[in-house]
Amino acid sequence: MSSHLDAAHSAGDFSTQTAPSPAANDDPQQIPALIEPLIALMREVSARELMPRFKHVSAEKKHDGSLVTEADRAVEAALAEVLPTLFDCPVLGEEMAEEAQKKIWREAEWCWCVDPLDGTSNFANGKRYFGMSVALMHHRRSVLGVVLDPNTGEIFHALRHGGAWHDGKRMKPTATKHLAEASVEVGRFKRLGRLRIALFENRPFRHLSMSGASVLQWCHMACGRVDAFLHAGEQPWDYAAGALILEEAGGRTATLHHDDYWKCDGTGDWSKSVIAARHPALFDEWKRWVRNHL
Repeated sequence: MSSHLDAAHSAGDFSTQTAPSPAANDDPQQIPALIEPLIALMREVSARELMPRFKHVSAEKKHDGSLVTEADRAVEAALAEVLPTLFDCPVLGEEMAEEAQKKIWREAEWCWCVDPLDGTSNFANGKRYFGMSVALMHHRRSVLGVVLDPNTGEIFHALRHGGAWHDGKRMKPTATKHLAEASVEVGRFKRLGRLRIALFENRPFRHLSMSGASVLQWCHMACGRVDAFLHAGEQPWDYAAGALILEEAGGRTATLHHDDYWKCDGTGDWSKSVIAARHPALFDEWKRWVRNHL
């Protein structure tokens, strides 16, 4: 990574880069060249806008009941300023107005999908489990995804049909285990209906945790720290980078009701439930148990 990018201290340091032309946007060969500047940008924004606010901001509730802080907004604004200079397309961010979000989701051929701070509750309460996620999507399917853990400095990234990496080392499928031995992450369990009862009263796995930051849960599954994942419903910014990273590392994904995780119907499947596991054999066992208890 170049010293110029590592030493950058403001979004303006990136603004002199020229975005690819519209013709280049259709060339998949251009996508790998985005990885290095994107990682550098995310590290710089984290150091400038995110971590100085850790333990120094309070959270407030949005209209949907989710939490937001000054850090969420500052990080998203900094990323949104620069991302179109790396690749010229709209930026779909978690903190945008919903009408603008869904217009981009429905109409844009390409878009950047940004979660500036996943795990806002953890962040606001001083818990060091939160992450930043950026993905480049084409027709609502991710082709490039990067997740940064600002606390450890770890970077996870993936290219569709091109593999997944953890801190520059390519990730490979890890040895499988039976569901009875698995460690499972669950998100928004209160929305899982009667499945929620089975998770606690008839659990088929060894350990359950609810860490509260999906973008890291996806990546920790991809590198073998967690075995399986279940979520009642994620928005695009929650899964855009992480689901791609898991799949390219050898994992598998589905929703509660269909097997093509990236399937888009007329509405674009704005919110997706998640059944996922880090190995195909474990995934099949996990998916079968989940669907049998819906």
